[in-house]
Amino acid sequence: MHWWLNLTPAFVVDRAVFAKNCRKMLENARDWGATFRGHLKTHKTVEGTRLQLVSGVGETPSAVVVSTLMEAWGVVQGGLVADGTVTDLLYGLPVGLNKLDDLSALHAEMTKYGGTVRILLDNLDQVESLEEYEKVQEHPKKWSAFIKMNGGLMRAGLLPEPVSFKAFMKRVFASPAISVFGFYTHAGNSYGSTSLEQATTYLTGEVRVTNDAAAMALEVLAESGNREAHHQPFVLSVGSTPTAHSATAAAKLKITSALSGKLELHTGNYTMLDLQQLHTTLIDRSRISQKVLASVISYYPGRGKDGLDEAMCDAGGIAMSKDTGRIPGFGELIGKSWKLGRISQEHGILVQVPPNPESGHTDPTLKVGEIIEIVGQHACLIAAAYPWYYIIDSDMEGGSDKVVDIWIPWKGW
Repeated sequence: MHWWLNLTPAFVVDRAVFAKNCRKMLENARDWGATFRGHLKTHKTVEGTRLQLVSGVGETPSAVVVSTLMEAWGVVQGGLVADGTVTDLLYGLPVGLNKLDDLSALHAEMTKYGGTVRILLDNLDQVESLEEYEKVQEHPKKWSAFIKMNGGLMRAGLLPEPVSFKAFMKRVFASPAISVFGFYTHAGNSYGSTSLEQATTYLTGEVRVTNDAAAMALEVLAESGNREAHHQPFVLSVGSTPTAHSATAAAKLKITSALSGKLELHTGNYTMLDLQQLHTTLIDRSRISQKVLASVISYYPGRGKDGLDEAMCDAGGIAMSKDTGRIPGFGELIGKSWKLGRISQEHGILVQVPPNPESGHTDPTLKVGEIIEIVGQHACLIAAAYPWYYIIDSDMEGGSDKVVDIWIPWKGW
């Protein structure tokens, strides 16, 4: 590898594997009969966004979802709206009232190029605030909104309880500031899946909650005098990386109810992947496109459990995050029978483990000064720590051992 990768910790992405993951996900969406909306929160880059959307698989999607306004502005300022790569941008948190000025400016910039900004709603205070905000604007607008549904994760969203949900939708449909685009949910609890069957069950649950919401909304809308102001058919936006991996033609057959809208699949972590996703059994190690390079800075013979050795590296909680998963530890060393067992802010303790030929963890040796490769638990949080990513490309001759590009992620909120 290039000499500058000795400057550890360093975050490395294999562009070829990243791109293959992107193509595979677009194939899933096509086979499952859904449109696609790429989540940008994992990589937060112009280059990664292009790979997510432009793969040569079927009709090219142009819809994205972001978690921060800095990601949204990165899309615009990176030229992705001007060149038509992105035409539909969803701000993926229930709309914060202090974000309305920024979102309005973003909306104005997007509409210059024929694009659209969408928001999430799950509380009537949000609706009232949008109305008050638009009342004082020189040119009031309608906000295109997904209604966020709670599919059991209890993170955000409305439960599809008929009485309270219908009352909510009656108020929303009457609002002069809102045009309902569809219903959105995220099965984050699907990360506990350990089989395709389990992930598919979560996926059909996502469809069920958004479809039930759409069906009830249509009943309310039928009695509304404001029917033309709302998108038809509603979009049923579902997805997490495990459920999106399970979205196949076979999974579509498990949807037995008539749909009250059209399906959209959203997901983000799938571009990079990590140990949390490996545990689901829906991917293998060859699909993980990211790794952290670290340096072994000290060694402690016999200090570990059962007299095994330990060592120290220069990648700690900032470089690897402190997220955990069902696979023990904070990271696995590629090719080595070691794991990242304990971490502090800027250093980690490496712990010997029994060799495992099946996983490729066979080499028990480490030495001070050695550069090691670590795959961590949660790529989204790991990537967020790095000001740039070193890009390699295993499809190029010698591309696995040299830096072929640098990606600069969008930082801040």
